[in-house]
Amino acid sequence: MKYTRTLNSVLSLSICLILHSSNAHAIEYKSFAGIRFVKIEPGCFLMGKDTDIKETNPVEAPQHKVCISKPFYIGETEVTQKQWETVMGNNPSKTKAFYKPVDKVSWNDAQEFIKKLNIQENSQAFRLPTEAEWEYSARAGSTSLFSYGAKPNDLSNYAWFGDEGYGGASHEVALKKPNQWGLFDVHGNVWEWVQDWYDPNYYSSSPDKDPQGPETGQYRVYRGGSWVGKAINLRTSLRYSGLPVLRTNDIGLRLVHE
Repeated sequence: MKYTRTLNSVLSLSICLILHSSNAHAIEYKSFAGIRFVKIEPGCFLMGKDTDIKETNPVEAPQHKVCISKPFYIGETEVTQKQWETVMGNNPSKTKAFYKPVDKVSWNDAQEFIKKLNIQENSQAFRLPTEAEWEYSARAGSTSLFSYGAKPNDLSNYAWFGDEGYGGASHEVALKKPNQWGLFDVHGNVWEWVQDWYDPNYYSSSPDKDPQGPETGQYRVYRGGSWVGKAINLRTSLRYSGLPVLRTNDIGLRLVHE
């Protein structure tokens, strides 16, 4: 199911329902402010380190059970440059193209975008996903290295990443295959900011229901890998972090709508 290039105005509020049966149940798509969202049902999963490969980082451990207790909507793709520019009136991205993901946006910039979008929509429902929501959505029921399975050789069907010679810039969203829950580019293209503060030891004390991350910190978490990264660094469990003011040409964002 390909991402449509004929998005409604980012200031419009419309709803559309589409049935998708790749994982044996219907997925509901909604369009809020020109951004398409996939409905994610509640459930439990194993979060974090799922293998003993040498590249696994200790911050991904221990693997632990997490339950998401309420449904939510998450962006079908990363926020595009067109969507960002319509809300913010500017485009900070290094290589500009409407349907590429916006980049060179900090965590703080993402919060300003969300604030303005909520005002324009008379809503308080838009936000970044928590780290747990992001991994739950990205895994789409998988317990493997990647959302589709464990074979790095298959990753090029789902992701833009450095091993494939895709370097130089990001790519338009939704040109690769989606995961089983209908989300595009959860691996590669651009990293995605999430809501949580970063603590390398958080998994040792994380609650098993709707974890929100540490209460304070210096760094914020981003997930998913980018067009620069090697395949092994696009694993679903991989965690990276940066200062909330960090801006690079391979970090963007994906939204949640409650």
